[in-house]
Parts: sequence; C-alpha cells; structure tokens
Amino acid sequence: MKISILGYSGSGKSTLANKISNTYEIPLLHLDQVNFIDNWQERDKKEALEIVDNFMKQESWVIDGNYSKFKKIDRLGMSDIIIFMNFNRFNCLFRTIKRYFKYKGKVRDSAANNCKEKLDFEFIKWILIDSRSKQKIENYNNMKKYYANKWIEISNQKELDIFIDNLRKI
Repeated sequence: MKISILGYSGSGKSTLANKISNTYEIPLLHLDQVNFIDNWQERDKKEALEIVDNFMKQESWVIDGNYSKFKKIDRLGMSDIIIFMNFNRFNCLFRTIKRYFKYKGKVRDSAANNCKEKLDFEFIKWILIDSRSKQKIENYNNMKKYYANKWIEISNQKELDIFIDNLRKI
C-alpha cells in the first residue's frame, strides 16, 4: 500500500501519517525531514531527490507533505490512496498554536534534526493567507479531479476521527 498525505499546514498530516504507518507497519517519510537539515536550512535538492527516489522504491510507504519539488507527480501517480487534509484556515492556525506550545524549544519527530518548533508572523501568514491562494486551491481541485478514484478528503476533526477509527478497513 502506498499513501500520500497532502494538505494545509497545521491540518494534522504528520500525525495522521504516523497513525497510518503504525497501524499498517509500513515505512513513513516526512518531507519536512527531507527538505530541511539542521536549524531549518534547506537540504541540497539533488540529495533530497535521491532520498525521495530511494524511499519510493519500497513496496509500501506513507509520504507526508506537499512539496511539488520532491517528485509530486510520481508520488501521487504511485499512490494507492491520496489523503487531502482540507481543514479551514482558523482550525489549522489553532492546531499550529497548540502544537507550538506543546513542542516549544523541542524538535517534533516529524521535523528535521535540530529544527526546533517555531511560530512566527511569516508562518501565521502562510497558514491564513498565502497557502490558500486562488492558484493553490485550484491546484488541489485539479488534483482532486485527476485522482478522483483514490482521493480521500478530510475537512474537520469529526471526519478525521471517523477515518482513524476505520483505518483497518482501507
């Protein structure tokens, strides 16, 4: 089984990816760990692509993250299931603030080494405005149409809870 998880920052992609990986005992790749190295510095793109390429050679996997530059078309094409976390912007902001206070001064397991949890104006703006541009929304809508036969959209906590409760039925 190959699963890609896409969606807005703060929607719970990494948490869901962990649950799926643990439930099915399949390898998990957080693309934030591929994109960044120590202290939020970007990894060399060639090295990052090699990591993603090698990971996708496995029989089963879960990949968490949007990053178009990391073989997005290949990832989605190879995926048996694509999960789109489509929580509203205010819910994502609330979840991000909650996560910040939980991990403040620490590194989340879905983040790269020495990338301590941070919350700044740029990231808040990204969550509320920039990640919801007309072009980005249109891009998600196009993916939803193109991959309709394997697209699962989760838009709120109730839908997420039901999905998690039914994981073994996928």
